[in-house]
Amino acid sequence: MISVRGVTHRYGGAVALDDVSLSIPDGEFLVLAGANGSGKTTLVRHFNGLLAPDEGEVVVDGTAVGSDLVAARTAVGMVFQDPRDSFVAATVGADVAFGPENLGLPRAEIDARVADALEAVGLSGREDERVDRLSGGERERVAIAGALAMHPNHLVLDEPFTGLDEPARRSVLSRLDDLRAGGTGVVVVTHDLRDVFDRADRLVVLSNGRVTVDGPPAEVRDALADLPVRVPD
Repeated sequence: MISVRGVTHRYGGAVALDDVSLSIPDGEFLVLAGANGSGKTTLVRHFNGLLAPDEGEVVVDGTAVGSDLVAARTAVGMVFQDPRDSFVAATVGADVAFGPENLGLPRAEIDARVADALEAVGLSGREDERVDRLSGGERERVAIAGALAMHPNHLVLDEPFTGLDEPARRSVLSRLDDLRAGGTGVVVVTHDLRDVFDRADRLVVLSNGRVTVDGPPAEVRDALADLPVRVPD
């Protein structure tokens, strides 16, 4: 479980998160929505210690993130808005292997994790391809594979559909459905709910750094009418 307890975060004098409390159970498909600048990305970057709160704390699987960053970053996989921000190697296989290598795992275990992660995103056998020659949808899937190779309990994706064409979006969504069916918790950060509204167990909306909506999508749909988010017709 990811537990956010009274978290406040400031950038200089600007308050990005204002006393946010939120619990995300294992296996839940959560959509975190809101306008640009609402605090969505700032919030999820606290889940694995990329940011530290000015007040409050985040606890993952019973351990405070600040006390064990390795555990948090193993339990919470993060896929950034632009997957190129997370690539650290030239080839697909080397990039996916980077995280497990830093855990100090045996080579055989690393290779097995890479193979399993690439199979999960439909990229088996493409370990030697250069990342910079992949399409946008393929890069997104490589980024997901890199997170999956860490065997996270939760996978967080920040605006994963930005810039993807329809076939690429459908491919990524299919992989997320598979992960959810396998018990991995999924958190999708977006302002466009059309692809994920009917998939989500729960929808949380941030506005000005505060939680303004929290509940099953069908139950909170009416509350979205005046908010800057896109809902399906």
